[in-house]
Amino acid sequence: MSVRILALVGSLRAGSHNRQLAEAAVRHAPEGVEVIVFDGLAEVPFYNEDLDVVGQVPASATKLREAAASADAFLLFSPEYNGTMPAVLKNSIDWLSRPYGAGALSGKPVAVVGTAFGQYGGVWAQDDARKAAGIAGGVVLEDVKLSIPGSVTRFAELHPADDTEVVDGLVKTLASVAAKATPAAA
Repeated sequence: MSVRILALVGSLRAGSHNRQLAEAAVRHAPEGVEVIVFDGLAEVPFYNEDLDVVGQVPASATKLREAAASADAFLLFSPEYNGTMPAVLKNSIDWLSRPYGAGALSGKPVAVVGTAFGQYGGVWAQDDARKAAGIAGGVVLEDVKLSIPGSVTRFAELHPADDTEVVDGLVKTLASVAAKATPAAA
């Protein structure tokens, strides 16, 4: 039985290095681990309780919640925008935190990784994402971290999937997340 890890990428940019990092996680997932990158965060409206009404939840938010419900764990990829996580990633956490106490993140392992241009690789944003995911009910793996600095220069000509150090870090991260996950019955 495979452990399913849902990857949420906090950058919508076509050439996003964090998107490339998520692609590398898919490509190099260890045996028994399946990484699924969620497409569609750009279509999910900002969380609003007026929209979150049974029978009226926007289709894009329902799709996100269904993907999250079928996941055993989460891997959030966060760049750093103005010293914090991007709105699209925070918004996905907000949608997955509801209904209160029973959201799709509730009780499932969550790790946060990422890359950014700065010298610390986006650690402030990643710390904020960990905080939000934990408050939303996720079991944040505080000791599972991967922050890759200098993304613009490091990945100018090399895809993260071809960077040996990055791949090693991703494989270790995925193995740690998988070890904490309880696979759903098929």
